[in-house]
Amino acid sequence: MESQIGEFYAGRSVFITGATGFMGKVLVEKLLRSCPQVKHLYLLMRPSKGKDADTRLQELLTNQVFEALRQDKPEIFDKVLVVAGDITLPGFGISPADMETICSEVSIIFNSAATVKFDEELKAAVKMNVKGPQQLLQICRKMKRLEALVHVSTAFNNLDQDEIREEIYNGTTDPQILIDMIDGLDEELIRNITTQLVGNCPNTYTYTKALAEQMLFKESGDIPLAIVRPSIVTAARQEPIPGWVDNLNGPTGFISGVGKGFLRCFYINSDLVGDIIPVEYPINLMIAVAWHTALEKSKKPIAVYNCSTGYMNPLTWNRFREIGFNAWMKYPTREMMWYPNCTFKMNTVVHKMETAVFHYLPAYLIDAVSYLAGKRVKWVRLYDKAHRAISCLDFFTTHQWRFVSDNPIRLLEHLSDSDRRTFDFDVRNINWNTYIETYILGARRFILKDDLSTLPQARKNLSRLYLLRTLLRLVLFGLMVAFISYLLHQLPWQMGTPYDFSNSADNFTFIVEKESNQPMAPYLTNGIQS
Repeated sequence: MESQIGEFYAGRSVFITGATGFMGKVLVEKLLRSCPQVKHLYLLMRPSKGKDADTRLQELLTNQVFEALRQDKPEIFDKVLVVAGDITLPGFGISPADMETICSEVSIIFNSAATVKFDEELKAAVKMNVKGPQQLLQICRKMKRLEALVHVSTAFNNLDQDEIREEIYNGTTDPQILIDMIDGLDEELIRNITTQLVGNCPNTYTYTKALAEQMLFKESGDIPLAIVRPSIVTAARQEPIPGWVDNLNGPTGFISGVGKGFLRCFYINSDLVGDIIPVEYPINLMIAVAWHTALEKSKKPIAVYNCSTGYMNPLTWNRFREIGFNAWMKYPTREMMWYPNCTFKMNTVVHKMETAVFHYLPAYLIDAVSYLAGKRVKWVRLYDKAHRAISCLDFFTTHQWRFVSDNPIRLLEHLSDSDRRTFDFDVRNINWNTYIETYILGARRFILKDDLSTLPQARKNLSRLYLLRTLLRLVLFGLMVAFISYLLHQLPWQMGTPYDFSNSADNFTFIVEKESNQPMAPYLTNGIQS
């Protein structure tokens, strides 16, 4: 059967925000590859670091995710056009000419632009994650052919609920009142009251993403809107490249650190479900949701799609660790600091002790040697930076929620067999053993920049580090036994009543025999020492 979704996008133009992000790149590539008859993709980009929007577009299209398209369909990139702008500016700062083009041509909008920094300043987070979508609604009202707006949110909002359903929750703060208040206060004051404003939310990211949903619910009016909420987005399972990932966010940072032997201790409840999802699943869902929203022509209520795996195909952090460790043993990276290993602990004291012993003690020793040798000291600083990044995830690895995700399964019923294969978002079919191995290989290749040709050397290094670790453990064990033996020889013997060791061995033997009525002399082979 022909692809109904592919036919829908034929001749239609799409406007995308956040195209330079991890998910944005995959979205652009997927639309070009699986909906080749799309008319134009308009990508909003802001000039940055001395580069104008056109330069940034060319850099984007040279990314390795587009390699297959460059070889097979190089002409398809003519469909990709840049729109210079910034989501933090009124009207996105788009020129009148570009605005006219968008308002007259675009039928579908994907809004994935946001700051994903968990520790972002509240003012910046509100500006991008709340005011940005609000500005987009104003643009949507001017559009003549708009059929669907898909807003990318996160499953991790409204975390005061144990079960998060596919609906928009009412908040205690009016989004517009907060926007007006933030605009009128200086940044220092906002920093001082951020904790009170955020309340039970673990960070400004989840707080502002929830506010954005509430604002869209109140202000979207008759705009055909749908919301997709991915959970923890991780490396690709198959598309565009198996294992492809381009950042250290989420689990990618700590699996890369474990593979290098750099990170060894984590504050994680290993029994909880780690709700990770390969990047192509939310992308395929977004494309199908836009098609279904336009097809249904429904205005209200706003359809919400929780895109997660824990509800249909759960994976615990402990299983993630076991499969990942086995994969690292099978495909070690070439340059390792130490033999890969990691522990998950929930006891704060034990975790801090392990961190001090396995992270900071070696770091201080190496930095001390480097300092004495006149070299740059860096390891303590690197561990400080790594721990700050990892600590942002502590809340999510020590708590668990049930993300009800029925709507994606219902949507599958509307897809043809062809579209189910092309735009697969059925998380029930994910095989975690094969996927996590793919994930490890992706981190090895794309994050650690280590191709498979280095495997023989990497395995030799792994064997050497294993022997070195074993030798070190034996030495430490020997030292511990010697220390305990020394302590035992310094302690006074107590056998019923205290005994003065200044007495002779004969007296000692006499007392023991008297107390026990058993001859002990045969057991004393070396006097008092025995």
